[in-house]
Amino acid sequence: MTQRTEHSAGGAATDAAAAVTTPTPAATGTAISEALFAAARAWLAEDPDPATRGELEELLEAAESGDSVAYGYLEDRFDGRLQFGTAGLRGELGAGPNRMNRVTVLRAAAGLAAFVTEQHGTGQIVAIGYDARHNSRRFAEDTAEVMLGAGHRPYLMPRELPTPMLAYSVLALGAQAGVMVTASHNPARDNGYKVYLGDGSQITTPNDTLIAARIDAVGALADVPRGAIQDVTVVPPDVIDAYVARSRELVAESTHRDLRFVYTAMHGVGFELFHRVLTNAGFPEPISVPEQQKPDPDFPTVSFPNPEEPGALDLAFALATEHDADLIIANDPDADRMALAVPDGAAPGGWRRLSGDDVGLVLGWYLANNGRRGTFATSIVSSEGLAAIAAAAKVGYARTLTGFKWLSKVPDLAFGYEEAIGYCVDSSHVRDKDGVTAALVAAEFAATLKSEGRTLLDALAEVDKVTGNLVTTQLSIRSDDPDQIQTMMRTLRRTPPTTLGSVPVTEVGDLSAAGQVLPPEQGLRLALENGWIAVRPSGTEPKLKCYIELGDRTAADRSPVVTRIAAVRAGLEEWFGQFA
Repeated sequence: MTQRTEHSAGGAATDAAAAVTTPTPAATGTAISEALFAAARAWLAEDPDPATRGELEELLEAAESGDSVAYGYLEDRFDGRLQFGTAGLRGELGAGPNRMNRVTVLRAAAGLAAFVTEQHGTGQIVAIGYDARHNSRRFAEDTAEVMLGAGHRPYLMPRELPTPMLAYSVLALGAQAGVMVTASHNPARDNGYKVYLGDGSQITTPNDTLIAARIDAVGALADVPRGAIQDVTVVPPDVIDAYVARSRELVAESTHRDLRFVYTAMHGVGFELFHRVLTNAGFPEPISVPEQQKPDPDFPTVSFPNPEEPGALDLAFALATEHDADLIIANDPDADRMALAVPDGAAPGGWRRLSGDDVGLVLGWYLANNGRRGTFATSIVSSEGLAAIAAAAKVGYARTLTGFKWLSKVPDLAFGYEEAIGYCVDSSHVRDKDGVTAALVAAEFAATLKSEGRTLLDALAEVDKVTGNLVTTQLSIRSDDPDQIQTMMRTLRRTPPTTLGSVPVTEVGDLSAAGQVLPPEQGLRLALENGWIAVRPSGTEPKLKCYIELGDRTAADRSPVVTRIAAVRAGLEEWFGQFA
């Protein structure tokens, strides 16, 4: 069964059974069930967490007594394990190897520690950060204790802080590795484990495979040496101060600071650092959405804590209207992403959230026209408009595979962005997306435009003249069956539609063939008349993600393109409907 979706519902992290499809269990007493029960008991013997032990004991007792629902939940927790890859680890909290928990984290930490020792010897600095999600601090402390036990020098963040602060600290401390415990904008029931290496960027192939092998080689947890948390070094305040001071250097010494803006931290950890960075640069106090300012791992005011999702900015819209604001700035819960919304009388409610591509092109245009030199880069599922901007400004341009783990490795990166509201404006200090410094640069641009009697919408109209009125949109197709996702991809490759919304489909090829020579990536690219569609499986959710872009250099503005792309999107949704 497939369905169109733009988000997944959140849920309490303690409800470990939520949203699980119960498989048909094997009869108790069979070899299959006895093997499952034995695996669960072995897990219980190692688990240091009373909460997940209690959860598993309850499920195991019910399953052994013949409760088929409990058996299904138990089977789901032990049906494989979370795989360590280029995104590190990410998944639902709960007991078992197919969940995020202390056993999973301790094994990941031990494997990473062994990898660092193998590559660089003992005594290496490892920076460790965490957000405000359920168990984040505990997972970070476990990691620090394992690193200390392995003979390394862990530096633990003093409190819950944004992901960009950890990425900055890897370089600032001269670390050989970094760990950020976060699930970014995933639902409340999830957590994750993101790994960086000494170059300050996230791991890529082949290091992910090497680390995974070291994790697989970890024996009994009782044999993993651990230090004491009181012996772990805390990241000193001057590292955070240095990040704030450095951010000030990204904007001009200017009197253009007259900007009334609303900010939302989306129940995450962004407010403190965002506030310091913006006010240190001379901007007025942000008008913060009070219900979303303090960290709350349950994200009570939103169904999905992502500024891109419908409804996520409703409180910000209302507050901005009340205060007649010039701009809305939103971070996701770990503040590595940033979204903008602007007043627009033609939009419902009077506010328009700019797409990730809109913001990326506007920021790229602003930086390129204000002396930023180097390579401007984006991903193969983001707008091609940045190429036109780079050409007009006579600066370098590159396209990479999806994700900042690739963008951060572009030589001489001056600015990088991807459509999923991720922006890098200071790659020499943060080799990852950074929603705080990106917000600072956006605020500077908006304030400068205001001093000229213009807005970001006026700037976007100027960008359209350079890029050819490019418009982007997305469609997500969710399926509970992984095999069906592969069937949809195979069908799209072999028998693609000939037209979508009356726009001809002229070619179907590998996603990695777009732009430059790139490593293979699972995905397809449909060439359209005056545009393209990229389709790829999500790396974190059971769905296909479709990215659509159309343009028209002959049009006076975007209006006809907006109409045409809506028809293409509807046609694509109808094509996927055959799999329902």
